Amino acid sequence: MTTETVSQPAARAAVAPPAAPLRLALPKGRLQGGVLALLDDAGVRVDLGGRAYRPAVSLPDTEAKLLKPQNVVEMLAAGARDLGFAGADWTLEKDAPLVELLDTGLDPVRIVAAAPRTLLDESGALPRTGPGRPLTVATEYVGLAEAWIERTGLDARVLRTYGATEVFPPEDADLIVDNTSSGATLAANGLVITGEVLRSSTRLFASREAAADPAKRDRMEELVLLLRSVLDARTRVMLELNVARTELEAVLDVLPCMRQPTISALRGEAGFAVRAAVPRRDIAALVPRLKELGGADIVLSNVSQLVS
Repeated sequence: MTTETVSQPAARAAVAPPAAPLRLALPKGRLQGGVLALLDDAGVRVDLGGRAYRPAVSLPDTEAKLLKPQNVVEMLAAGARDLGFAGADWTLEKDAPLVELLDTGLDPVRIVAAAPRTLLDESGALPRTGPGRPLTVATEYVGLAEAWIERTGLDARVLRTYGATEVFPPEDADLIVDNTSSGATLAANGLVITGEVLRSSTRLFASREAAADPAKRDRMEELVLLLRSVLDARTRVMLELNVARTELEAVLDVLPCMRQPTISALRGEAGFAVRAAVPRRDIAALVPRLKELGGADIVLSNVSQLVS
């Protein structure tokens, strides 16, 4: 019998190289709180600690960096980050060729045009042009504003701003294109919304290069599964009730659930226990109806994660 020995260099070559770390971009500012809470609920710990812009995350082989949302988009587009959270508004503003993995629905905003009421005509519409000159539109969203101007046919020019856009009219601009969640800040500055440019929310994006890498794509899909389980759970509650055999079918007919409810017999053939994850929005009408149909001992509890 003969044996073969493997030389040391060959043995080292047979060992797979360590996986490249997944480079995650987390948003600073308005989006940060919602994203960190979502990750925390999904079991992903983010330790901001004293690491300034490089927090520690509990995901294996993952390095994170805090960036402004517009910089998240730029770094993903450049391939310097693999995945990151940013608003859809900045992805469209920068015309970035990214892969959207998940719309979290967090921090929903509208990008709107707003102007002082004194600029509007009697019908509440914007004039086509300014008094003997083009209108001046102040905005951080230069690309989106220019596209909106072209669509609406306004005679206008864009003035780039770097925050606090709402303070520009009427002295330094005629109107603005800016984001708003409630419109309260616009109203406080004497501005009236005259049109909607688009709607945005926080999304999880990947760079094209990372999305095309099978190993990285698998890891990103695992994260998406965890995040989606939290988002789905936030829209539902676990409902449990007891019901007699004679009323079971009537209860099941009105019980909304993801697939089929869990049903188990009560001791002594006293009836059945029914359990289902039901839409949170239906609870106010559903609970009285179930009680009316014979449901008893109704218990509602929050769900932390829900994987369908």
